[in-house]
Amino acid sequence: MTRTPPHLITLAGLTSLSVLSLSLFLPALPAMAQDFGTSPKVMALAMSGYMIGSAVMQLVLGPLSDRLGRRPVMLSAMTLYVLASLGAFLAQDVTVFLICRFFQAVVVAGSVLSQAVIRDIYPPEQAASRMGLVAAAMALAPMVGPMLGGALTDAAGWRAAFALYSVAGMVALVAVWWDLGETLTRAKDGWRDQMRAYGALVASRVFWGFALCMAFSVGSFFVFLSGVPFVAAGQFGLSAPLIGLGLGSISGGFLLGSLLTARLAPIWGLARLILAGRLVPFLGVSLGLVLFTLGASHPLALFGTTVFVGVGNGLTMANANSGAMSINPALAGSAAGLAGALSVLCGAVLSTITVALLEWQGGPITLLGVMLASVIVSMAAAALALLPRRQPV
Repeated sequence: MTRTPPHLITLAGLTSLSVLSLSLFLPALPAMAQDFGTSPKVMALAMSGYMIGSAVMQLVLGPLSDRLGRRPVMLSAMTLYVLASLGAFLAQDVTVFLICRFFQAVVVAGSVLSQAVIRDIYPPEQAASRMGLVAAAMALAPMVGPMLGGALTDAAGWRAAFALYSVAGMVALVAVWWDLGETLTRAKDGWRDQMRAYGALVASRVFWGFALCMAFSVGSFFVFLSGVPFVAAGQFGLSAPLIGLGLGSISGGFLLGSLLTARLAPIWGLARLILAGRLVPFLGVSLGLVLFTLGASHPLALFGTTVFVGVGNGLTMANANSGAMSINPALAGSAAGLAGALSVLCGAVLSTITVALLEWQGGPITLLGVMLASVIVSMAAAALALLPRRQPV
């Protein structure tokens, strides 16, 4: 068994696989509904069920990794992911497929535990820098995932995407076995001691400040993803390829912000980058609202200002995550899992609210208004986390 810390490329690959597992198969949904003989509404459970599974898995895997170690939990998670992917690939019944799809969400261990591993190895600012590099690699996944999934579906049918998941899961399992040494080197507490420490974490104002900052930062991204297709088609009459290009703009901004975090975190520190990361989207989205209020009608007025949400999230997420895990480094996995689950829940709720509001009053002003509200809440949460305290991060 390897005992050396993993390479960043391994952690970046594991994190990217968790993102690809969410998005790569999406172009195949119509073909899957037809093949299983079910409605698109039922087939959409492959997305919503996965998100529920992701939240549940994060709540479970984080504390388990603090108790049992990062390596055994990651190995177990990747093994279950491979089995679930194979089950989805072979499924002949939609119920069986959806069950396998739910358990595929265990791949979120690749993201949550990679963050915990980085925090095990590095102090807060350096951890944020490394997380920024991993996040930059992760940002490429939602850009290329749907395009790759669409090509696979056209060439070999929807099952090709799940065959790719299975193969990628096997590669990830081998990479974990050979490269991911155990980084949780402290003496492991008993369950009672761990639950007591977990209770203290949950009671921490600073933790909730960081976690809510992350959740509403991600929430503004989900608002964009769920609302832009309606606005771009209804308001601007954009074609599907152009809508896809617009959707990718915010991921490009996230890539830039993550690269800036990787470079600046050891110099500027967590607090300055988090505050900068909240100010950038506030100014960008506010500018967009002003432009459309004054009568702007070009899609660049939307995509050119919302791209700053991606930049701001790239500056915020790794730093806020490092801050949350630094409150009690012994519970880094638990903190990452709880914060991640909260982000998924917040994203799902805000997406639902966005679609409902756009059905009532569609248009870029409504979309930007919801995004700005989410950004403002994230700013307030950041202030809560960064208020003076006895034990500075």
